[in-house]
Amino acid sequence: MTPVDIAVEAAGWAGALLILLGYLLITTGKLTGKSLLYQAINVLGAAGFALNGWWHRALPSAALNVVWLLIGAIASWRIIRKRASSTSAM
Repeated sequence: MTPVDIAVEAAGWAGALLILLGYLLITTGKLTGKSLLYQAINVLGAAGFALNGWWHRALPSAALNVVWLLIGAIASWRIIRKRASSTSAM
């Protein structure tokens, strides 16, 4: 295994663990879907999965995770924008 192969596998496993962590935190009520931390966990997890899926030519998995990443990125942007508008209104 090359160093790049190891890095791609590590990214995939890290992505899996992050997505599972996000699901656990949502399910147990520790975070909500409107939490920036939850969205960041999903974005990073999806990025790891997307990279790993692309590397292994698992294109359906890679595509799904690119969409998952985009959903999380848009949600994060909206959370940040909402926070900025609520603090500037004071």
